[in-house]
Amino acid sequence: MCKGPACKTTLGISTLNISMGSGTEQPAEKPYIRNQPVGKARREGQSVTFCCKVQCNPPPDKYFWYQNGSLLDVKTHEYDSTLVLRQLKPQHAGQYMCRASNIAGSVRSQPATLTVIALGDPPCNPKPVSHFIQLPRDCYQNLTQSFYYNVGKCPVTTCTGEHEPELRCKDKIAYCCGAVTLEERKISCTKYMLPIKVVSSCGCQKCIETRTIVRGRAVAADNGEAMRFGQIFMSGKKISMTGYRGTFSIQVPTDSDRLVLTFVDRYQKFVNTTKILPFNKKGGSVFHEIKLVRKRPAVTLDCSISNTIPLGTIESQNPIAELEIPPNSFYRQNGDIYRGLVKASVTFLDPRDLSLASAAQSDLNFINEEGDILPLRTYGMFSLDFMDEAEIESLNAGQVKVFLDSAQVKMPKHLENMKLWSLNPETGFWEEEGDFTFIRSQRSKREERTFLVGNMEIRERRLFNLDVPESRRCYVKVRTFRSDRFMSSDQIERVVVSLINIEPMQGFASNPRAWGRFDSVITGSNGACVPAFCDDEQPDAYTAYVTATLGGEELEAVASSPRMNFNRIGVQQSYLNRLQYRRSDHEDAKLKKTAFKINVAKPTPNIPDEMNGPIYPYESLKECEEASFSAGHFRFYRVEGDRYDYNTVAFNEDDPMSWTEDYLAWWPKPLEFRACYIKVKLNGPQEITVRSRNMGGTHPRTVGEIYGIRDVRSTRAVDQWGISAVCLEFKCSGMLYDQERIDRTLVKIIPQNDCHRESVNNMLQEYLVNHLPLAVNNDTSEFTMLAPLDPLGHNYGIYTVTDQDPRTAKETALGRCFDGSSDSVSRVMKFNVGVALTFNCNERQVSQQNVFQTLQTSLGQSAVNNMRMGQRKRRRGQRDNQFGLRLFNRKRKQRITQRATAEKLLVQ
Repeated sequence: MCKGPACKTTLGISTLNISMGSGTEQPAEKPYIRNQPVGKARREGQSVTFCCKVQCNPPPDKYFWYQNGSLLDVKTHEYDSTLVLRQLKPQHAGQYMCRASNIAGSVRSQPATLTVIALGDPPCNPKPVSHFIQLPRDCYQNLTQSFYYNVGKCPVTTCTGEHEPELRCKDKIAYCCGAVTLEERKISCTKYMLPIKVVSSCGCQKCIETRTIVRGRAVAADNGEAMRFGQIFMSGKKISMTGYRGTFSIQVPTDSDRLVLTFVDRYQKFVNTTKILPFNKKGGSVFHEIKLVRKRPAVTLDCSISNTIPLGTIESQNPIAELEIPPNSFYRQNGDIYRGLVKASVTFLDPRDLSLASAAQSDLNFINEEGDILPLRTYGMFSLDFMDEAEIESLNAGQVKVFLDSAQVKMPKHLENMKLWSLNPETGFWEEEGDFTFIRSQRSKREERTFLVGNMEIRERRLFNLDVPESRRCYVKVRTFRSDRFMSSDQIERVVVSLINIEPMQGFASNPRAWGRFDSVITGSNGACVPAFCDDEQPDAYTAYVTATLGGEELEAVASSPRMNFNRIGVQQSYLNRLQYRRSDHEDAKLKKTAFKINVAKPTPNIPDEMNGPIYPYESLKECEEASFSAGHFRFYRVEGDRYDYNTVAFNEDDPMSWTEDYLAWWPKPLEFRACYIKVKLNGPQEITVRSRNMGGTHPRTVGEIYGIRDVRSTRAVDQWGISAVCLEFKCSGMLYDQERIDRTLVKIIPQNDCHRESVNNMLQEYLVNHLPLAVNNDTSEFTMLAPLDPLGHNYGIYTVTDQDPRTAKETALGRCFDGSSDSVSRVMKFNVGVALTFNCNERQVSQQNVFQTLQTSLGQSAVNNMRMGQRKRRRGQRDNQFGLRLFNRKRKQRITQRATAEKLLVQ
């Protein structure tokens, strides 16, 4: 490790210090926004404060504040890092942004929105907007001729409370628009009435408190080996560690706008890796897989001679660059010349290896002189680690030269703009270190080549980058879905969409030559806009390789073969032909179906088919983010199977802010989500849909009222005929939202077929008997229980997980249920392990319908009514036949008895 006075070890690692040329003075620290200004709402006549906390050395000497892009006069407003506006008027509404500068450069903040509510106007629009939810499949609505019902919702926007808040950078109490009154209605279903709560009015109230969680795994990019017990740093402080399997969980600070984490391997197998991880600002959990590059084995250098280290890992190809270290260039931390052998570890991230793209450090952005965040295109990253022969002391090296092979740079403009950059691990931004100059050199005996040469002085271990700023930028619109029906209501949030920019090999548009950038974005309610390099003159100048993952699970892209279906892909055909959409299995059916590749052709102005997505110019980010569902977009989908959730009080599990205070809320507490699952085994020849019907059981405010319904189709065993199983969610027992009294949820498990209950797990039955009251179970076609208060476990066939995020709680509990374990998870159903209930099911009769059938939509309600009438007639006919058969058998028995009696009398 570095021990000299020049070392900085705030991360537990030596941080970045380098100078170009022979100078020894270090550049000043560039400004960095540590805390962004926060959006607020105020009434007319009130006051507001915006703050801009900037970190740099020396401190900023100038601050500038802008309203809607126009500079505010400093003399009029007397601002510095804080802007105070008094006696607000409607014209003060808008977006406010600060800009700070010192001698090293400038930085701009993100805009903060100020809403000014005019006198006499309500703080929120009291009228809810439309919000349709899907009803159970046996609740078709004849009036609307659909399975959807408008329950309404209140857009979660900032509002102002009754009293004027203090002049703070961030309001002590945050207020949001939300539902204040709910109206209960009844929906007619096939055999029952379903209650539903509809938002009837909106108002200003305290915002729902949420927590934002980032979870993930840190693993090797080559073989998935976990980084065990690695250290995780944020803002120079160790905040967490990875587990035995490389897993980690971080709670994002509430004032964070950009999450910068550095992963440090205590065992020195992997290169220290800094990542900028996107997260859901509305709250909830997002999963990231952190790919790590292994350190190259150390080689021994003789410091008395010139040493050359190649930068490139592709066999049979020339290295992208070389490091040249002159004789006697190494020196100790105290400045003394080092004489002896040097242990050198130089790890290069080669952009010609597509598999390493996801291991790219940071998000390849830098802050220019005007304070704007701009992207870089990399030609390779390398980390340097020089140690003395005993591997105790870190060594410095002076007058090191970098030779970049100009033949590896195919774009002439890139040769002119190539620079050397280094990564600031606290901010996650790349900082310029110096320029290159052209020389012609004979680096081998056979040929003379042109190189870009830069001089370096290496003072500590650090990460370098051979990059160029790139101005040709676009956004790619992507949406993610629960199934391949691609309905707007089936979109999934919190999916990590990743895009790798690659350049095609000359003459082979389908083969990547090299990647230049890696970006990730989280999907919201309207999809995601992923930044990408693009070109308006040459469509295949840049191509993109796009993937999507949810909780580490890869989603499928829409097929491109054997025939391209532009309606399913979601893009106009004329534009799609220019983009050359190809799924990863397009040419080889054996490959995964989890990625697609396109040419990032910038939309051509004045061509309508290209001006409405899925590619948007860089200046049209707002249009991309707010695009209607009918606008062009690319699609990924998750194969979830037949699974349906219904809550009496609607709640979007991707948006914890949508939680509504009500006794019938499925999740009683917005910061503590408890998920419960039960494992049911079914003996029968078919896959069977099983329903859980969840009602209030012991609480006086909810007894007999429905909390919600869950329908899931069972998974059939591949290696065992006649067996299937299902993991079914039910509402956990416990306190309701007022936290005053416990409710034992009354749960009914109902197979939607001709089934009868064969057995109940002995331990579960004993628990229910010992924890009265005991639910009546007279009907053998179902199972009824008052849900356990205790978490129980696999021995009972009950799986319970509590988490700060609802989806994480559900996915974890579901995985344990599949695995039949209380600690490990699986997505492969284990049919005979950890079972709570067993049902025997007969072959479904022709007349019976599955709960997931959608005949109503395909045939029309009148046809369905006719079909049902025919079914009733057939059932009456069957009953009549059965009655006639029973009557015939009864008379036959009577005749046999009479004959036997007569024979006895004759014998006597």
